[in-house]
Amino acid sequence: MKTKRKSIMRLLFWTPRILCILFIVFISLFALDVFDEGNDFWHTILALLMHLIPTFLLIIILVISWRLEWVGGILFFALAIFYIVWAWDKFPLSAYFSISGPLFIISVLFLINWVYRKELRN
Repeated sequence: MKTKRKSIMRLLFWTPRILCILFIVFISLFALDVFDEGNDFWHTILALLMHLIPTFLLIIILVISWRLEWVGGILFFALAIFYIVWAWDKFPLSAYFSISGPLFIISVLFLINWVYRKELRN
């Protein structure tokens, strides 16, 4: 029974981190549209860097959240709310679910990690 609990705790520890990495990859895919614009090399690089700003922000939040789960829970929740407020009435409902939905899930999982942090660290 103890082995089962240990594996559940390990799964609880890694799930938000892996989901966040997968979400970062998903968000980064949207930056690839700069290569279809037909700009010269330096304008393409500049546009790519600008499109990757959300990716860099998510990476920074993930690095902070790796140890301070409560901070990650709050920041991912804030990002989900920010996206809904910022993009309201600009996109179909599926866009809100595909962007804010994973952020809410990651937020809840990091908060659960924070609640069980002592058991997870052992």
